[in-house]
Amino acid sequence: MYLSPSIAAREGADPRSSSPGVHARSIGRHLVRAVASAVLPPSLVVWRAPGDGARVALTFDDGPTELTEAYLSVLDRAGARATFFVLGAQCSQWPSVVAEIERRGHELASHGYSHATFPRLERMGLLEDELARTASLLPPTGQRPMVRPPHGSVSFRSLVACARAGFTTVLWSNDSGDSRTESADQVVRGVLDARVPGGSIVLLHEGQRWTLEALPAIVHGLKEAGHELVTVGELLGR
Repeated sequence: MYLSPSIAAREGADPRSSSPGVHARSIGRHLVRAVASAVLPPSLVVWRAPGDGARVALTFDDGPTELTEAYLSVLDRAGARATFFVLGAQCSQWPSVVAEIERRGHELASHGYSHATFPRLERMGLLEDELARTASLLPPTGQRPMVRPPHGSVSFRSLVACARAGFTTVLWSNDSGDSRTESADQVVRGVLDARVPGGSIVLLHEGQRWTLEALPAIVHGLKEAGHELVTVGELLGR
């Protein structure tokens, strides 16, 4: 699999990454997921919401950015709400955009501070600090805060560390694939061609024009299929 240099830089991958390496990481994530699902309660780690209702959550990683308000405008026009998993470093740069996300009725949650992977931070003893720094930049919710690990990279120890720090780890059930392409049409197909049952959590990213271009068709297609687009918190009954 080839990643363009810009995408690879953001994803922390070598553009020359071979498919066996990617496959091995996928197997590792599935193994951690299986162990975590067996040991940790749903209040501490979530891949999708239980039940088979019509509600679906769109989630956006890596913001805020200069494109965030354009994303918000698309969601506003469709009457859709979403969850933005934001980086502390980006929040420091764009505090007014963080406030705008909240003002428009969307949900804010942590994506870490520096975009470093949580297993690496946990080994260095820095994970709790990153979680606290980002939480200090977000509005309080009155609920257990949520966090999404960068790249979806987790270990059992990092999941436990997040739980002990008071966070629910939120991953995803449906990957749009927008981190592996720069084609808006492929992003649309990545969401709408897949099975999207009620309770699904859909992964998208901020700061990408192809994702922004794909968003109206994604929202329209999901609503045409009978889905209500809500925040992850609403999906989990918070």
